Amino acid sequence: MSEPFEDLLRQLAPQVLGALVRRYRQFDACEDAVQEALLAATRQWPADGVPERPRAWLTTVAVRVLVDHWRSDSARRRREVTVALDPTHQPSAGEPDDTLVLLFLCCHPALSPPSQLALTLRAVGGLSTAQIAAAFLVPEATMTQRIRRAKQRIREAGARFETPTPAERAGRLAVVLHVLYLLFNEGYTNFTRVDLATEAIRLTRLLHRLVPFETEVAGLLALMLLTNARRAARTDVDGSLVPLADQCRDRWDRAAVAEGQRLLTRILGTGPVGQYQIQAAIAALHDEAPTAADTDWLQILALYDVLVQVAPGPMVTLSRAVAVAMVHGPAAGLGVLGTLAADDRLSHSHRLEAVRAHLLELAGEPGAARESYLNAARMTASLPEQRYLTHRAALLR
Repeated sequence: MSEPFEDLLRQLAPQVLGALVRRYRQFDACEDAVQEALLAATRQWPADGVPERPRAWLTTVAVRVLVDHWRSDSARRRREVTVALDPTHQPSAGEPDDTLVLLFLCCHPALSPPSQLALTLRAVGGLSTAQIAAAFLVPEATMTQRIRRAKQRIREAGARFETPTPAERAGRLAVVLHVLYLLFNEGYTNFTRVDLATEAIRLTRLLHRLVPFETEVAGLLALMLLTNARRAARTDVDGSLVPLADQCRDRWDRAAVAEGQRLLTRILGTGPVGQYQIQAAIAALHDEAPTAADTDWLQILALYDVLVQVAPGPMVTLSRAVAVAMVHGPAAGLGVLGTLAADDRLSHSHRLEAVRAHLLELAGEPGAARESYLNAARMTASLPEQRYLTHRAALLR
């Protein structure tokens, strides 16, 4: 996409796709048509300017693409062409935002979890196939096939574009929450994709309004708000990464922190405690501390001990190792890290080496810490993280 219009197009794409799928029911054809409309916008808008009603412009172009496609399919598509050309079905500025319905459709149980995530990132997150392929560490051609097969599976399953029934919603809710969580993490950890984190928060707000008594939905929203509140302090004036302990806490968004805390206060103890509520409670403890030295690591470690039971995984163990180090000393934290050495899920991630480097530095082993910092720097594709890790290594010479 052309840079000046990238954020606007990414924001509008799922809204236009939702409107088309609601109207014409054919997810795969509508998704292809929206992609054509986005390409047309990147060609025309730089020269002609953004239309007064950009969403209606994109919808109109996408509808024309659909009509052309159906016409080329001859008589078999006459009914759809007639519907598409009906004036009562033309784009309206007052049409609802169907993005949440689209999200539930992308999380259809007929799809595998990787396909659900890939399709959501494409249809809801507005990422290109190349960007999704890079995130999944697979060739673009492989991801193209995966997305194409996912759209085909949705069509074969006879999925309807409508708000799921309570029973259907309950069956898909865990997947939807996981996708939103990953979408937010991609936007928060990738310093150039702030829009993804913002969109994840917006969608989680919509979901929370739809199911206000689902404690894990509220927990996920609280986690996003409490985490995103620190965004402004994560980099300094030259774009260098600033770790949590060194951040200027006056730059944190206190309104977001307060909203997250209110959500947590309202839901804790009212239902089953899930992973997002626990993570939100950990984030709240970090945000409540006036300084890094005031952080209640004992309570954070207790929460991680619960999280390991509720949602075990290498990333949880990695974070728990830091908490163990802060409570029982770096040697104890390094002992926890040792349990991850043979975990293939972290073999391509820089995070294990980065945490090891930090704990080795705390343990007074500068040589080993420097080597781990450099290893981590070589493994990450993030330039701010590379600069930070390389700088930490240089300080240990």
